[in-house]
Amino acid sequence: MSRADLLDLVAADAALSRLSNTVRGRLDDDPGHDLAHALRVALWTVVIGEPLGVDPREAVAAALMHDIVNLPKDSPERHLASERSEAVVRAELPAYGFAEDAVDRVAVAVRDHSFSRGAVPQTALGRSLQDADRLEALGALGLFRCVSTGTRMGARYFADDDPFARERPLDDRAFSVDHFYAKLLGLPATMLTDVGRAEAVRRAAFLEMTLAQLASELGETLP
Repeated sequence: MSRADLLDLVAADAALSRLSNTVRGRLDDDPGHDLAHALRVALWTVVIGEPLGVDPREAVAAALMHDIVNLPKDSPERHLASERSEAVVRAELPAYGFAEDAVDRVAVAVRDHSFSRGAVPQTALGRSLQDADRLEALGALGLFRCVSTGTRMGARYFADDDPFARERPLDDRAFSVDHFYAKLLGLPATMLTDVGRAEAVRRAAFLEMTLAQLASELGETLP
């Protein structure tokens, strides 16, 4: 499926189109958690879920609503965001014509997708959504999101005197490059589907190339 195919699917479905417009109005201007992000996650949830028998309509609905409650990365309640999003799904998705069992599948997937919550989804939809969302933290998109999130939190790109944390503890709140080692490069091992894992490995390789290029530009060697 291409991005154009996804947009056609949403446009052709009155409920999904209306839901997309609702989500657009409720997400903030954070480029890592806006409607464009939700649609990218929708695309990969459909792609990953197809061999698992996931309903594309439910995949799109889950992706559109997975960040409907989005708390800042440094919020002490960050781990509760997906549960609050689940509550929104259960309260509001029936109004878009989704049957009770579909609402439950979407709600459970939204609840369990979050990295900060630490849950392992038990459904095909949940596993597809979690893998699709984690793909956003890898590759070129992952690089953009890492830097933009770090900037919002007041982080520097890297520690000037020890950019690759050879002689200091990792601190990804203070340095964006540290986040590569603290989280991003470990994501492929957490993927739950074959399609998601293969794509994650491909995107992680891009991040590793980025680190190698940075080291070269700084006159450093990678640890």
